[in-house]
Amino acid sequence: MQRAHSVLKDVFGFETFWPLQEKIIAHILEKKDALVVMPTGGGKSLCYQIPGLIFDGLTIDVQRKKVYSDR
Repeated sequence: MQRAHSVLKDVFGFETFWPLQEKIIAHILEKKDALVVMPTGGGKSLCYQIPGLIFDGLTIDVQRKKVYSDR
């Protein structure tokens, strides 16, 4: 997790993880599958982006985005 903390600070400019992010990232870094359901603004993206930056090779991050629009 030391590498994850370095990426968090050096790439994203944050000092600490939000609740559950560290646990989720540790799980993914163990190369285990993860389905993460968090509210909008809960920090899901970093849970996938940080392991993607740490792993060698290509990482595919699939996120469902619901777009709200006025019609």
